[in-house]
Amino acid sequence: MESLQLATSIAKLLDTKKADNVKVLKVRDLTVLTDYFVIANGTSSTHVKSLAEEVEFQMEQQGVKVLRSEGYDSKNWILLDYGTVIVHVFYPQARDFYDLEHLWADAEECNIEFDAPQGE
Repeated sequence: MESLQLATSIAKLLDTKKADNVKVLKVRDLTVLTDYFVIANGTSSTHVKSLAEEVEFQMEQQGVKVLRSEGYDSKNWILLDYGTVIVHVFYPQARDFYDLEHLWADAEECNIEFDAPQGE
């Protein structure tokens, strides 16, 4: 799966699972670590964990396996490394504290069209 397609797919999945403030940042031109960051936050530590688990499960169903994961113990910041895409799922206060959007301010934010919720 192409990296932008993977990042978009993960972002949309997070959105359908009620993740807050989902963003995709293109960092390909700024680092050799990865092509895209997907950043989102849950509403509680339980929500953060379930979001990360759902991403892992759904991506594995599509044949895309996570290379590394970190943070399941703390549930404040769970990182899922898919090589060309790194997913960051935060607890709200942790997202504010680490402020990746500011740290990577030179990254291009990708415009992702999320489906409107039912009834709107």
